Amino acid sequence: MGLFNKLFGNGISETLQKEIEGKLKACLDPSSQKDLLSIKAVSELQLKKNVLSLNIAMPYPCKSLWPSIEQTLSHELTQLSDINSISVNFSTAIVSHDAQKGTSPLPGIKNIIAIASGKGGVGKSTTSVNLALALQQEGANVGILDADIYGPSIPTMLNLTEKPQSKDGKSMQPLTAYGLQAMSIGLLIEEDSPMIWRGPIVTQTLTQLLRETNWEDLDYLIIDLPPGTGDVQLTLSQQIPVTGSVIVTTPQQVSLIDAKKGLKMFEKVEIPVLGIIENMGTHICGNCGHEESIFGADGGKKMADQYGVTFLGSLPLDKRIREEADKGLPTVVAEPSSDIAQKYRTMAHKISSAIGIQKRNYANVFPEIVIQNT
Repeated sequence: MGLFNKLFGNGISETLQKEIEGKLKACLDPSSQKDLLSIKAVSELQLKKNVLSLNIAMPYPCKSLWPSIEQTLSHELTQLSDINSISVNFSTAIVSHDAQKGTSPLPGIKNIIAIASGKGGVGKSTTSVNLALALQQEGANVGILDADIYGPSIPTMLNLTEKPQSKDGKSMQPLTAYGLQAMSIGLLIEEDSPMIWRGPIVTQTLTQLLRETNWEDLDYLIIDLPPGTGDVQLTLSQQIPVTGSVIVTTPQQVSLIDAKKGLKMFEKVEIPVLGIIENMGTHICGNCGHEESIFGADGGKKMADQYGVTFLGSLPLDKRIREEADKGLPTVVAEPSSDIAQKYRTMAHKISSAIGIQKRNYANVFPEIVIQNT
């Protein structure tokens, strides 16, 4: 029985242990479709007076899924004659996972997720903000870095107008909005000031924004990348430990062509592509509710199938998403119970669960050893 034996806090017969183990293997995580034992979510089991108590520590934020997971556990485990009912204590246990070779973890950040698109205007920033908020609502500590130096839009979407403060004159405190920690070049300049900078200055600025911001105990940092595959993306792949990337595209062919270039770029620098999001998949008429694929149908799904990556889902071209972002009140916050907000949450579950089952990075676990001559 090995590792499974260690889960039990009191003596249980080996036969019953095997039966419980079999039932647990039938309980699948809704996002990864892996059983709770294989994702190491079960941390303790105790059986007293026919009540089985379980500690379930999910490796990704999914508070809204806890009730359904508990229902599945109850259904499976109470089929055993020795168990009349169960008691489940849920928690979230997010750890740091491996990034590309040659990079080291950053202080205060467990995992970095890069949101990219080959072409501008596909709704990447709106998607980034709503995904970050969805992860936060599901129980994670989340930050967002606006890496689009030439066209920063995160301050508008989060209704941030203050300037970042510095406690020591060397680093900056991130601003907060709706529970997110945020940083953007747009917070440091006037709204109508153009960034007339060459590539080296842009990449240096991005690195400073990332490294000189006092991020506090982040489970995930979302980096909203600018369009293309240029200097910023190259700096990201060479100097910043990225756990995984997400590609945002529309179903339109001209968008897919550039999105494929972004995907191949991440493959070459060995950054896992966690999936593809199709934005503006269909248009929903505000008057009659008619839904139409004005940019083409299933382009993102076909691209995901072509390259063997996960299709995370499709979002509609709905004016509410644009209006709410312009007001600084993104959809996940403005309409948390809406179908669109649920789409963002489902995508956030798929992204974070894919990270949760990756290899763990132990660089921050072991103490730093310093040898001194005395």
